[in-house]
This record gives sequence, structure tokens and C-alpha cells, in this order.
Amino acid sequence: MRGGGLWQLGQSVTRRLAQSDKKTVARRCFASEADLKKTALYDFHVAHGGKMVPFAGWSMPIQYKDSIMDSTLNCRENGSLFDVAHMCGLSLKGKDCIPFLEKLVIADVAGLAPGTGTLTVFTNEKGGAIDDSVITKVTNEHIYLVVNAGCRDKDLAHIEEHMKAFTSKGGDVSWHIHDERSLLALQGPLAAPVLQHLTKEDLSKLYFGEFQVLDINGALCYLTRTGYTGEDGFEISVPSENAVDLAKAILEKSEGKVRLTGLGARDSLRLEAGLCLYGNDMEQHTTPVEAGLTWAIGKRRRAEGGFLGAEVILKQIEQGPSIRRVGLFSAGPPARSHCEIQDEKGQNIGEVTSGGFSPCLKKNIAMGYVKSGHHKNGTKLKIVIRGKFRPVVGWVNHQGIFLNLRAKSLALAKP
Repeated sequence: MRGGGLWQLGQSVTRRLAQSDKKTVARRCFASEADLKKTALYDFHVAHGGKMVPFAGWSMPIQYKDSIMDSTLNCRENGSLFDVAHMCGLSLKGKDCIPFLEKLVIADVAGLAPGTGTLTVFTNEKGGAIDDSVITKVTNEHIYLVVNAGCRDKDLAHIEEHMKAFTSKGGDVSWHIHDERSLLALQGPLAAPVLQHLTKEDLSKLYFGEFQVLDINGALCYLTRTGYTGEDGFEISVPSENAVDLAKAILEKSEGKVRLTGLGARDSLRLEAGLCLYGNDMEQHTTPVEAGLTWAIGKRRRAEGGFLGAEVILKQIEQGPSIRRVGLFSAGPPARSHCEIQDEKGQNIGEVTSGGFSPCLKKNIAMGYVKSGHHKNGTKLKIVIRGKFRPVVGWVNHQGIFLNLRAKSLALAKP
């Protein structure tokens, strides 16, 4: 989302609701939401005090009765339940589904063990990112993936165009878009113990990045141990008719510790974890190498290429990119998207792509792109915020991980 991210949108919505007549707000919301799509949990959100806002063509909760700051802290301390059914899940099937997908993404899909997945990037002919996605090899003839809501139309058109060309030459691949399913994200330290109450499968044997099809609360679900917060957690694809019952069961089993959480806290959580938001921190002119996602390009793919834009991307791996994504701490007001980054001499060397106040660190954090050579720790830079020059007071590594959340992922990795 452009313009500074969901955190700012959430704060703006909160202020407007506090200052406006409730009946007027209700009329405006009703009128504006008439053309928006609604998830299976829409009425559930409204009943629980969800503040609904337009997002990627959907009516989604930006927050609930608690503040975005409180929701962020509760996710880190206990847990959060997010409705992310606006995102698009789909399956590719057929004996050639893997070679087909490898033409479009940077991941070594063939090298994944069945039941495991990875983050990847769909690229264009220039090596730019069309979208990022989590993909899972269910079997050698079934790939399950989830793409971003705001990229759904262009992603599906892109996949369909290449699929038609692939099948016209005899390739065996087909797809199914899972519009009949909803997607919930359960995140935080209590995610596993709470979800364990609702399934007979031993979740301690499901490691980070792994996938299973199993019964949860009486419904056949696709379960992936992954998330977008830096915490332990799961994404649960559930038949839409069972989505509300599953949400109720999760909240009940947590005894109030896991809370419904909106997109505002989801944005602050992912920023604290140094995770990209497509449309802010990655766009069609940004390559995976520039975005600090070289690790997602499999060793075999680096050797063989074969994906769109491979020539550009592999050259950047060899010679280094001209710009790099960095994470930084800043003084003064929080830096926002599009704030200019300058060197000591006042020369423009980059731009902030996401920024805000970290509820957990109690300081301003941001990420953005700077010219190579200015990305090393200790480089003296400044950010132009509201027309004033603010010093950069600290750097983190090139992937911008502000909290030490990677250790949690490694602890959940398969031994």
C-alpha cells in the first residue's frame, strides 16, 4: 500500500472515528462499502468492533477496540488472529506444474521436499518483482501458493498468459483458484498451544515452512507453519463455511489471550521484523537482489537461470546491485514512505519505503533503498522528514531486521 503503510491509515481512521458523529460515520461506511468485497468473517469483525476500511478492493478491519500499539504488543506477548482471506490462494496441478512455475519464480521448486515451502518472487523480463509469494510443494504434481490481494488481478493474468503458451506446446499444468476457501493467520507465542486444542495432529512435528492437510475444528484445512510477523504461527486455509466457527474456537481456546487483530498491527509487526510490503518495499522496478532477497534464489537457479529476468538478476549477484534495501533508526518524527535519504554532503542517495514508530522497541524504525556503498553500518546519513534533516542514529543489517526474530524461525526449523 502506498503512502506510508497501514499503520498511518489506522491512526488516521482512529482519529476520524473519535472526532466524527457515529451516525454520519455509519452512513459513510455503508455507502463506501457497497462496492467492496467482504470476507466470510465480515459480520464477525463488525460484531467485535472492527473498524472496517477499504483495502485492495475489500472491506477489511484496520483495528478493533484496542489500539494498534496494544495489538502489536499482544501479538508478541500472546498472540493474534488475522483475517487474511482477501489474499488469493491457488493450486497448480499436473506433471509439469513444477517446470512451469520455475519459469516464473526464482525459487528452486524442484528441490523442495514434498510438504515444504518457501518465500519466492514472481519476476518480469527485466528482473523486477511482480509480486512476492509463499509457495508450497504439496506433491510433485501439486503446488499451493498464496499471492497478495492487491496483486491478484495482474498475478493471475500473468500466470494465465504463460500457462496458455506452456500448455499449447504440450505442457501438463492446470490451476484452481481457491475462492471457496478463507485464510486465517494465527501468530504469536500461543499460536501452537492454542491450535493444538483443535486438532489431533501433533503440531510439534510441523516445522517452520512445512505444510499439512489436516482436520482442524472439524474442517479439512491446509496448514502452513509460516506468517508475516516474525513470530511463530500458522496460516490456515479453511473452507469459507467453517471460517467463523474456527475463528470463534481459536479465540475461546486462548481464554482471551489471542485477540482479533487488524491490518494496522500487521503492518507494524512486519516492519519490526524487516519484512517487505509489496507496493512499498518492492515494486516492478525492484529486483530480488536489490530487496535483499538473494537468499531466496536457489543455488541451482543461480547456476541454470531459466526464470524471467534471470540475466539481469544473476548479473547483479555477480557484480552487486546499484541500490540496496536497508533498515535504519531515525531521530525526530517517524520517517514515512518517500522521505528522502541524503549523505553527509546533502546529496540524495535514496528513499524511505516504509517507516513508523516501533511499539516494541519504542523508537522510530524505517526501511528504504540507498546507493550501494552507503549501506554499511556506521555510514553517516540523514533523512528529510517534514522538511527538516534528521540524523540516522543506527543501522541494522541489509535485510532490515529490527527485532531478533530470526532466532525464533531458526528454532522452529527442522533439525
